[in-house]
Amino acid sequence: MFTDQSSSPLACPGASEVTPLRQRAARTLCLIAPLLLFGASAGHATGDAAAGQKLFAKCAACHSTAAGENKIGPSLADVVGRKSGTEPGYSYSAAMKSANITWDDAALDKFLTSPGGFVHGTKMFLSLPSSTDRQNVIAYLDTLK
Repeated sequence: MFTDQSSSPLACPGASEVTPLRQRAARTLCLIAPLLLFGASAGHATGDAAAGQKLFAKCAACHSTAAGENKIGPSLADVVGRKSGTEPGYSYSAAMKSANITWDDAALDKFLTSPGGFVHGTKMFLSLPSSTDRQNVIAYLDTLK
C-alpha cells in the first residue's frame, strides 16, 4: 500500500506534490491500474460459457450439474470455490479427499489438463487437452453457482 505525506492509504507516491485534482486522478489510476493490467475478471475463466455448456455434454455422462446428484463422478453444481473431496454423498478416492484443493479457475484448468498428474490417484481419467475447450468448460462451471 502506498502512502503520501498526508498518510492517505489510497495515494500514489508523489501524488501529494500536485494539485488536488491531479492527486485525485493519480489515486484513481492507482486503483484501476491492476484492473487494466490483469483484467477485471482475473479470477474468472476467459472462455465462452455457452460453448462450455455444449462441451460439457460429454462430461454429463459422469457428472451432473444438479446439486446433490452424483453419478460416476460428483455433482459439479457449485464446484467453483468448493474444497476437493467434499461433495456430500460421493465416494471420493483417498487422493482427492486429501488433496486439499479449492476449486478455482486455475486449479480446474490444471486438473482438466491432466487429472492424474494434478491429483495422483484420482478416479477421473479423462482430460481436456485443448486450452480453449478447458477455458470454455470452466467458464460454464463458473455459472453453476
